[in-house]
Amino acid sequence: MKNYINWILRLVPSIILLQTLFFKFTAHPDSVAIFSKLHAEPFGRIFSGILELITAVLILNPKTSFWGAVLGFVTMIGAITSHIFILGIETNNDGGKLFYLALTVLVFCVILLFKFKKSKV
Repeated sequence: MKNYINWILRLVPSIILLQTLFFKFTAHPDSVAIFSKLHAEPFGRIFSGILELITAVLILNPKTSFWGAVLGFVTMIGAITSHIFILGIETNNDGGKLFYLALTVLVFCVILLFKFKKSKV
């Protein structure tokens, strides 16, 4: 049972991060609009996509999950801060979906940090 929980803790944030890559790397109009509003188009969009890809890969690997969680935590703090102060909770009429996905990834990363910190400290 413990092994299943560990996989769920790693799969949920990784799947969320990986599914957004299509939009970032193909310059989807919604993604371009978001990063244009942040004055970070195209470099911020591509850079955040690369960070999220690295984060997902690190989280999925049991040996590097802790470091993936650290990177995911920092990245999601940036995303959430951008939503709160610049973009708004609801972006491009998404009903807040991107904001809540970022919160979900943040929560899972925090759980992973607490779960694996004893083996890294």
